[in-house]
Amino acid sequence: MKFAPLTAVLLGLALATGAAPASAHGDAAADMRNAPNGGQLRQAGAYQYELVLANDTPEAKESPVVVFVTNQAGQNVPTTGASGTVTILAGKLKATAPLAPDGDNRMKGLAKYASTPDMKVVVSITLAGAPAEQVRFTPRSDAGHMH
Repeated sequence: MKFAPLTAVLLGLALATGAAPASAHGDAAADMRNAPNGGQLRQAGAYQYELVLANDTPEAKESPVVVFVTNQAGQNVPTTGASGTVTILAGKLKATAPLAPDGDNRMKGLAKYASTPDMKVVVSITLAGAPAEQVRFTPRSDAGHMH
């Protein structure tokens, strides 16, 4: 039996749909690295995202959300012409806010959130000329605590 053509078809389908092989070690490896801006790192496609949130929000209040975008080598990726959204789940609250370019390699927005240990954040960014990428963060977990 020949499986090579089937493998090529499946790989082609995965690439065409933007699916990437999942890495069980991706988030764990990202959490072992020091984030340059004190946030939490995540990898998505060819990009690395660093989420930086306010640390002083035990009560829900409007606070900044900043995402730094770099390539896998850690070089800044321009965010001019990019768009994005952030969804924050913390406690019983859910906040969604737009992200807009804010400098060289930053996306920024404002959202009403509290810094809780169970906080989960989903960031979706579409860079100019690139497909949308989505990343998930657990910034207050033991592994992903912000410095």
